[in-house]
Amino acid sequence: MADSVELDRTDLRLLALLQREGRAPNAELAARVNLSPSACLRRIQRLEASGVIAGYGARLDPRALGLGLQAFVRVQLEKHGGAVIDRFVERVQGWDEVVTCHALTGDMDYLLHVHVADLEHFSRFLLDRLLNDSGVADVNSSFVLRTVKAYAGLPLPAA
Repeated sequence: MADSVELDRTDLRLLALLQREGRAPNAELAARVNLSPSACLRRIQRLEASGVIAGYGARLDPRALGLGLQAFVRVQLEKHGGAVIDRFVERVQGWDEVVTCHALTGDMDYLLHVHVADLEHFSRFLLDRLLNDSGVADVNSSFVLRTVKAYAGLPLPAA
């Protein structure tokens, strides 16, 4: 994980562009932030090395992959000992249906974002994986009706 890194205006402009257009060629990025291609590449490499840029990837359309149902599942564990938590975290890592998992404060311990094909697939996931010997005491599921705003990158300080 990157600690806070000193970012100047050009760095912030580059990061904003890369979040929106990660496949833009270096020469195009350089022109849009008024740098030479070599200076632009050095900045990007510095941002990668410092951990500000954590990686690159394609955003996929779940429906195009047959994943037509999304759910947010709030999970409460039976116990909060280290072994129970470790076992749950280890299991979550192996569940492809879970695209993100966050440990929470409040009345529930974890929030899972789940993508599955349909309600039958969700039922199998819930019964065969989540509730099957994973230390879970309670779950509460909410299905996504529509996405109002999807992840479009992190908010950056004003450049």
